Amino acid sequence: MTEPDAFDQFASEYDQWFEDHDTEYQLELRAIRKFLPGGGDGIEIGAGTGRFTRPLGISLGVEPSAAMRSIALDRGVNVVAGKAESIPIKDCSYDFVLMVTTICFLQTPEIALQEAYRILGTDGLIIVGMIDKNSHLGERYEAEKGKSRFYQNASFHPVDGIMASLGKTGFTNIECIQVTLPGDTNEGDQPVIKQGYGEGSFVVLRARKA
Repeated sequence: MTEPDAFDQFASEYDQWFEDHDTEYQLELRAIRKFLPGGGDGIEIGAGTGRFTRPLGISLGVEPSAAMRSIALDRGVNVVAGKAESIPIKDCSYDFVLMVTTICFLQTPEIALQEAYRILGTDGLIIVGMIDKNSHLGERYEAEKGKSRFYQNASFHPVDGIMASLGKTGFTNIECIQVTLPGDTNEGDQPVIKQGYGEGSFVVLRARKA
């Protein structure tokens, strides 16, 4: 992952985003819940301040930033130090892996996907929440990322690129749902969660370990 300096220095500012954008945050939670399995033990890679780990009932988070881990611990999240490219977990330990916007902060996403594959048990699921580079929001973030504390070194990806990487890693049965936000479509400003991708800014992918 990219160096967590900005996340260490401005962890509280990062966490405040969820308070200031509660509508978007709740929509993202709802979309991810649609792809969570009915049971099993899950782990979030790039858990940040625990904004997804705790409400989604995930038992463990992995996060490289000490300041972000501190906030997550205060929130009651079980979180350990570690990077997505070298997850400090033994093989075949979890039933599902969650990554929410983690992909855009990775220098080598393919290695992180291989690590996720490694720690999943038989028929385990990976769930990836991401900003689609080709969406209205993705294009804006890409154009303005030089002004952002957190996205300066980010690499946004198109959904089909991550789908291809999942397939190369060995994942199968890839599914997508998307959240359309104001500005994404010409259908008005009412947010919608629906299948597929290509319209919504926030996309959730789910795939199964072969």
